Amino acid sequence: MAHDHGDDPPHHHDTAEAPLLAKVLTVSDGVVHGTREDRSGEALETRLTRAGWNVVERTVTSDGERPVAETLTRLAQGFHGLIVTTGGTGFGPRDQTPEGTRAVIDREAPGLAEVMRLVNPLGRLSRGVAGTLGTALILNTPGSSKGCIETVDAVLDVLPHAVRLLVDNADPHPHS
Repeated sequence: MAHDHGDDPPHHHDTAEAPLLAKVLTVSDGVVHGTREDRSGEALETRLTRAGWNVVERTVTSDGERPVAETLTRLAQGFHGLIVTTGGTGFGPRDQTPEGTRAVIDREAPGLAEVMRLVNPLGRLSRGVAGTLGTALILNTPGSSKGCIETVDAVLDVLPHAVRLLVDNADPHPHS
């Protein structure tokens, strides 16, 4: 197993070489209006980059179901990769990131969201969801820089495989 350099095995030819692409969406009225610094978006970009992901976009949207849904739809359009949101997963009246995510995803990935909630006792207060939209995998994380990193770390090991499966499943020529 120590010979993982050189030629890739034939069964890994295209997908193993494809870069892992990610986008980070901060959901925060305060960041949009310039009254708050985007610490969690910055922390996510740093963590994902260290884990080998190429963060190709980082953006911000207001709290609320509609702004989240519209921004996620735009971010996922023609994109194959991971989209991580930070913020809007709690109990505040404007915390509607899960609702905006559910409005646009094709399928939920409850196992990811469940594991993300288990990282610490406060995770039980997160309403974040995970799911797919086209060939993008979307994860909702808390708005704190500590919480968003802890929750992503809980599933980071399976994310490359999950994202690669989205392309396999999107194959317009089924193997039947």
